Order: sequence, then structure tokens, then C-alpha cells
Amino acid sequence: MIDVSGLRKRFGPTVALDGMTFTVAPGTVTGFVGPNGAGKSTTIRVILGLDAPDEGHALIRGKPYARLPHPLHHVGALVDAAALQPGRTGRNHLLWLARSQGMSATHVDTAIELVGLGRAARRKAGGYSLGMRQRLGIAAALLGDPPVIIMDEPFNGMDPEGIIWMRGLLRSLAAEGRAVLVSSHLMGELEGIADHVVVVGRGRVLADARVEDLVARASDDRVRLRTSAPDDAAAALHRSGTAATVTGAHTVTVTGAPAQRVVEVLSRADVTFSEVTTHRATLEEVYLRLTGGETEYQAGTPHREARR
Repeated sequence: MIDVSGLRKRFGPTVALDGMTFTVAPGTVTGFVGPNGAGKSTTIRVILGLDAPDEGHALIRGKPYARLPHPLHHVGALVDAAALQPGRTGRNHLLWLARSQGMSATHVDTAIELVGLGRAARRKAGGYSLGMRQRLGIAAALLGDPPVIIMDEPFNGMDPEGIIWMRGLLRSLAAEGRAVLVSSHLMGELEGIADHVVVVGRGRVLADARVEDLVARASDDRVRLRTSAPDDAAAALHRSGTAATVTGAHTVTVTGAPAQRVVEVLSRADVTFSEVTTHRATLEEVYLRLTGGETEYQAGTPHREARR
């Protein structure tokens, strides 16, 4: 598992980490999300021993990265897919890493086949597309068959087939009992694969919970109703003590009552309706609510240039 506790880090006057604390459990995919400047990259660098914290600790299976013997056997990470020697072939890049960790060429060939680079393995990596470089970086992360996996923006450069493959890979790694930490800006992709999510802003944790729990809390027990008689529907719901607001020519939004209750009230009042839908928030909605005041950079409202 990964244990991050009380991390604090400053770069001059800038506070990068302000008490960052969370864990990544075995057998789960944990999403790690936040706006630019939230501290995600710095946290990952501290976990991997690339930066030293001013306070706190980051442990992998109970030890800091620097104390792990042959670390690729304990943790695999995709941090920067461009960090390779462009004149080497993809296979030679992996061989160099493997030999530094006491691994054989068999580990290399297994990883190459797993990520689907078999036909490109003997080509120079400098000619790889971004998606292929991502796959090479993932192969490097998996070389030592580690129990802990860290992926920073793994969907970058992936085509639709690659995205589908990546989803399945991350889920399968967790199903094998590994602790998987995934940093990404693609909320839709994370919602489909993550069991847990850590939302961060300005160097601290804003939320740390199961995805389904966060989404349920943000859904607000809202029901959307489609009817040709919205005023009659709202009136009937009001008489029953249920809050309802006409929100369109044929729509009513109901709060504080389940869909079954709405159907019962309208049926008794002989109000016709064509659809009753329970609102379910998305992970993106949850993210935007939690990080609304935590963004370091915000764009202005687009406007058209005034006519002269």
C-alpha cells in the first residue's frame, strides 16, 4: 500500500503541499485528482523519492522509496513518457532498466507483449507516437511485477482502442491485489475504473472517499419529471408536501422525494407524465463542486468583441 502522511513542501514562497494525507489500499484503483497547482505532481515525486518533503512521510509498503531494494520490484510508475533515450529501441530501453534491477530479458519481452508493442519493440523510441511512448512507459512500470502502481495521466495520447485497453489494464491490476494510484484530469474515465478518489486543492486533501459515496452525496435526491402539465404536477406535489419547481415547458424538478413517491402522488392526482428520472451526479460534477475555490488559474468569461 501507499501511505502519505502530513506532507508539507514549499518552493520558496509557494506552498506546494500543506499537510497532504491519504492512503492507497491494495486491490483498489484510487483516483488522484485536482486542478493544476494542487500538489498532485509534487506528491507523486515525493512518493517516488524524487523530491524530499519539508515535513511528513510517504511510504510504499512501510518504507520510503530510497530504502526499497531493487525498487521496480516494489513500485512501478508512469510519470513522464518522454523520459527516454530516443536513439534506443523500445526493447533496449526496457533492457537497460531491467538490468539495473537485476531482471532478465524475459521480463522485458513479457512486458512488451502485455502492452502491445511487439511489432514496434525494435524500432527507435524517438520515432514513437505519444500513445506508443505511453505504452512503453507502462511496460517499464510493470517490468518488476510490482504490487504498487502509480500512473500519472495514463490516458494521454491514447486512441479509443488504447483507452479501452487502459481501462481494462488498470482494473485487472487492482483485481490482482495491487494498490493502483491514477492521477488524471479525465473524470469520465476515472469514474468508470476508480473504486476510491482523493480530491486535492492547494496542497491539501479536500475529499477522500469511495467514488459511489461521493456521487451519492452530490446527487441531492433530485428527480426530473417530464409532463405535458407541469403546473398541475407541481401543484399536486406541493399539496403532498413535496418540493417541486417547474424548470421548463415540460419539465419539473422534484427534491426530497424518491421517484416512486413522485409516481404515486401524480397517479393519485390523475396527472399524466411521460418520464420520471432520478438524478445521479457525475464525478465531474463532484470534482467541480469541491475544487471551485481551489483553482490557481481561472479563465475569464468568453465574450464577443463589440461591434464598431
